[in-house]
Amino acid sequence: MRKSARAVLLLFAFTIPWEYSLDLGAPWGNIARVVGLILLLVTELAILQAGSLRRPGPLQWATLALFLWLCCSSLWSVTPEMTGTKLRGYFQEMMLVWLVWELLETPADLRNLLRAWLAGSWVLAILTIANFVMNDPALSGQIRFVAAGQDPNEVARYIDLGFPVAALLLDGRERWPGRFLAAGYVPFGFVCVLLTASRSGFLVAVLALLGCGAILFQRSSRALVAGSFVLPALAGLVWVIAPHETLLRLGTIAEQLQNADLNQRLNIWTAGWHAFISAPILGHGTGSFVAAAGLAPEDTAHNTPLSIVVEGGLVELALAAAIVAYSLKALLRMKGLLRIALFTGLVAWLISSLVGTVGESRMTWLLLATIALAKRVTSEKPEELERTFPDPSRWEGTEPAAELP
Repeated sequence: MRKSARAVLLLFAFTIPWEYSLDLGAPWGNIARVVGLILLLVTELAILQAGSLRRPGPLQWATLALFLWLCCSSLWSVTPEMTGTKLRGYFQEMMLVWLVWELLETPADLRNLLRAWLAGSWVLAILTIANFVMNDPALSGQIRFVAAGQDPNEVARYIDLGFPVAALLLDGRERWPGRFLAAGYVPFGFVCVLLTASRSGFLVAVLALLGCGAILFQRSSRALVAGSFVLPALAGLVWVIAPHETLLRLGTIAEQLQNADLNQRLNIWTAGWHAFISAPILGHGTGSFVAAAGLAPEDTAHNTPLSIVVEGGLVELALAAAIVAYSLKALLRMKGLLRIALFTGLVAWLISSLVGTVGESRMTWLLLATIALAKRVTSEKPEELERTFPDPSRWEGTEPAAELP
């Protein structure tokens, strides 16, 4: 039963990047929600069969404390119905932290989780390219291309988080399908980020690609040099075939920074700040940002820390900061390319959180759960971890390990 639960967990991780592109309608919801509910059921059966639970780690306790605080905020929420809806969503997302911790045990399990994550990111990228191919910009006037049901900024963010995962898996330990997925994702994903015309996504992509460069340089300087030629060539191809307005929008990054407007985000942040100072300790309740700040229903905070303090006050901010601090500390306990890849992903996520609302996102909790798992297997099985994610500096005078299954 536990083996079946692990398989469903990998399927769950696979569906997360592209979950909003396949919605089964009420009462089921999107594909990740459906698979997540199945995973929860199978995991409960596996635990009952085993008769025991794995002892929670610091991240699991901190996440539980955060969720309980979110629940408490329903007592004083200015939008009780929205709070109830958001709590159901947070439970479905935060449970990843426990499920990954409970079901995965070895470095090989960690690698399989990263494979599933990368494969799901590929699906999102393919759906984004398909949207570009199937729409004639001259007729539709469309300049931002994304997978169906997705937001351009979120698509760019999700694809960005896949870059360091791909670079980490590009180590010669995969069979040919895995090698193709890892080698092709970075250039293919970069094209997708350009097509989304997401300015924040492009800046985060540059940062993530620098992390990928650090990983590839330690493995093979030739691969890094090849990549430095491929990416500009692909950008030139996009310039030729995509509407010029798509890339021209990316060219307004400097203008947005100089004007300090950030696509009207400054007005939203100002309204959010006024809402925060009116209830700084407890906040206004989970999911109440729009109502508390007096914004239009379709608006969002576009800033995760601000959203946290408005909805849950300084208490929630302290709990969220503890989760991030633990993740950073966990990364310091790791070594080699695994640390570089996950650190790159966390930094990319942190920067994205400054211009987006990323707390209620399965990708956020998948990243944090992966870091916690990586830290645990680093402590418990260091030798097996080195074989699964080999450090190139240890290859001198030895033959590389055989391909992993």
